[in-house]
Amino acid sequence: MNSPTRETDTGWHWPYFPRALCGTPSDRERLGLPDRYVPTRFETALPAAMRALRGLGPEQLARRIGDADVPLVERLAAGDLLAWIGDSRIRALDPDMAAIPGGRVEIGLDFEGIDAVMVRYDGLGMERAWIEKECPRHAIDLAPYAIARYPVTNAEYQEFLLDTGHPELPTSWDFRRFPVERANHPVYTVSAASADAYAAWLAQRTGRRFRLPTEAEWEYAATGPDGREFPWGERFDADCANTAETGLFRTSAVGAFPGGASPFGIADMAGNVEEYVADDYAPYSGGRTVVDHLVQIHGRYRVARGGSFARFRDLARTRRRHGHNPRSVTYAMGFRLAETLA
Repeated sequence: MNSPTRETDTGWHWPYFPRALCGTPSDRERLGLPDRYVPTRFETALPAAMRALRGLGPEQLARRIGDADVPLVERLAAGDLLAWIGDSRIRALDPDMAAIPGGRVEIGLDFEGIDAVMVRYDGLGMERAWIEKECPRHAIDLAPYAIARYPVTNAEYQEFLLDTGHPELPTSWDFRRFPVERANHPVYTVSAASADAYAAWLAQRTGRRFRLPTEAEWEYAATGPDGREFPWGERFDADCANTAETGLFRTSAVGAFPGGASPFGIADMAGNVEEYVADDYAPYSGGRTVVDHLVQIHGRYRVARGGSFARFRDLARTRRRHGHNPRSVTYAMGFRLAETLA
């Protein structure tokens, strides 16, 4: 049975599930994937773009990835080629960090804003309680800190595994083998405990105070002082983030969506992979505890931010608080680093 569709801002048609007409859709239905094989827009365009870029050196490819004027398919192709030949942007022991000024900042959503969010993202199966977790908007004091320009990649996680013998391999690594073709893509399908272990390892190796960002640090780095709905602004744009609307349905090389950078120049804070932060879920001061499916599954759970290639734009909102749902195969859990500054 075909699902009714709704047209997004990008002109792509995605499934729309009237709450009164159907039950909970499957992951495949939720992503708008048909029962039979149908090529995506990238499956023919990417090979042609890769052929056109053959012969370019690493620095030329890296410049294309970070140039918002370069067409998206060419940026993706440049990133995939760079994975094979070596990406100088990826430095496991010296990650590219951006300094964020401290001070009194505001995060969260006003209670009065819940209805507007529910209207803007109608048809994506959201529940009002999920948005209520973002409330109220409130002020918090942040010390100066740094946050990684990119999420941790497969290449960096491989170095951690080789150095420590850490037992958890990402389940996205087929047959427990390192995906060299995705070396500069974000690592995903790891646990929050492994993300913590990675940060502790890097801190020990370098003598620097690496860790996962707090929720407030992550949100402020994504929204900037003006509290944006998405890192780039108020209106969703599928060419600014690797979400289900983009139609890639896999990770992309870090930094391949330069138009989606946050006000502080941080890449991939919407889409690509979801990112664990340091905090377990708790209501904000002045809010109520929301006992949703994540609490029912986990009891206590680690918060994730930012959405992914396998989820829709509602999870890519900068204020959205969610976490890992083990009952779904489409949760791509990764992480990025923060650093405590002297």
